[in-house]
Amino acid sequence: MRAYVDHLLALLPFEPDAHARLGGPPCTYVGHPLAEAAPWLRDLDPSPLADQLELDDKLPKLVVLPGSRRSEVTRLLSVFGQVVERLHARLGRIEIMMPVAESLRAFVESGVANWSIRPHLVAGHDDKFRAFKLADAALAASGTVTLELAVAGTPMVVAYKVEPLAAPILRRLISAQSIVLPNLILGQNVFPEFIQEKCTSSALAEALVPLLSDTPDRRRQLAALATVCSHMNSGGGAPSHAAARVVLDHLHTRHR
Repeated sequence: MRAYVDHLLALLPFEPDAHARLGGPPCTYVGHPLAEAAPWLRDLDPSPLADQLELDDKLPKLVVLPGSRRSEVTRLLSVFGQVVERLHARLGRIEIMMPVAESLRAFVESGVANWSIRPHLVAGHDDKFRAFKLADAALAASGTVTLELAVAGTPMVVAYKVEPLAAPILRRLISAQSIVLPNLILGQNVFPEFIQEKCTSSALAEALVPLLSDTPDRRRQLAALATVCSHMNSGGGAPSHAAARVVLDHLHTRHR
């Protein structure tokens, strides 16, 4: 990248050190755009979605997020369905919400048709975040959605699977302590992750149960979630403003 890029704007706090270690171009941490959504999200009223879905306030509520790409959904939807079955057997009735992109809706509807508890499929940006605020916990594919959940303050368990042939290669290439972005931001593995052969319905259900009621595990996650936004901001004001300042300073330096 160094031959083609003058300066990088990093969204995550650990990125500048990584680029420096690997000999990349100059890199400045400006903060993550999601940090700017925190005030909006704090004021977002989830009750319209709760009323629309006719959610039962007395039941545990789980938001299920099997991925944004068809390949991810294909690998995770079945095991997530088995998790729901296990939770149902252990806890009784629960409310399941599943935000889904319109392009995947028919595919997801077919995949959940035989679930014993049919999830409420949720569409649209605002209602996705309303579902996060309503949920006691989330079962999520690894990705940017884990940062969205963190900003919403939703406890989570994270899973991921790749094609079996790709797994050994990726294990050799990836040396990070976690694949969960909030874990990397915090520098500690607060949010459980289950990857590849560890991504089983029994393991996922066992990790989710304590998050659906008031337990030490849930309180630990909530305490960590309360600090994530501060780590997603560089301290230089809004990330968009910090990014603009870096660009303007760079242009000024080049054209002096």
